[in-house]
Amino acid sequence: MSRIGKAPISIPNGVTLSVSSDNLVTVKGPKGELSQKVDSDITVSEEEGNIIVSRPSEQKRHKALHGLYRSLINNMVVGVTEGYKLEQELVGVGYRATNQGNTLDLVLGYSHHIVFALPPEIKVVTTAEKGKNPTIILESIDKQLLGQVAAKIRSLRAPEPYKGKGIKFVGEQLRRKAGKSASKK
Repeated sequence: MSRIGKAPISIPNGVTLSVSSDNLVTVKGPKGELSQKVDSDITVSEEEGNIIVSRPSEQKRHKALHGLYRSLINNMVVGVTEGYKLEQELVGVGYRATNQGNTLDLVLGYSHHIVFALPPEIKVVTTAEKGKNPTIILESIDKQLLGQVAAKIRSLRAPEPYKGKGIKFVGEQLRRKAGKSASKK
C-alpha cells in the first residue's frame, strides 16, 4: 500500500470536510474554503476526526492517485488552518519591487518595468531595507496556486550561475560557476 496514501489526515478544530456525490471534496476552515475534484475511483471518508483516502485495487494508476489525492487534501487542510507563505529576494544592482494592492511592479534590469497582476487569492507584501536585497512575500491558502505564481515571478529573471543575479527564493542554494580564467603563457 502507498505509504503516503494510507496515512490518515487529522482534522483540526474549526475545519469541516464535505464530499459531494460527484467526488468533490470541500474543506472549510478559519482562513477560507478550498475544493478539489477527486478521481471517481478514489474514495474519501471521514472517520473519528480523521480523513481516510482509499483505493479500490492495486493497479499502478490507483496507487499513484491514492498518494496524490491524500497529499492534495492534506495541503487543503493545512492551507485553511495555517496558510502558506513564500519569500523571494531580488539580487542585483537596481532591482526593485513595489506593490499597489495586488499588482506587483518589478524593475529587473530590463529597459521597462514589469507589471505583474496577481490572483485575488494571493496577498503580497514587498520590503526594501537599506543594505539588504528587496524581498517579495506571498501568502495564500492555496499551496498549488502560490507555488505556480512564485515560479512565474522567478522566471521573469531567473538567477544566473556566475554572479547569482536574479529573483531567488529566500534560503535557496544556487549552483555557482567559476568565471573565465586567464590563459597561461
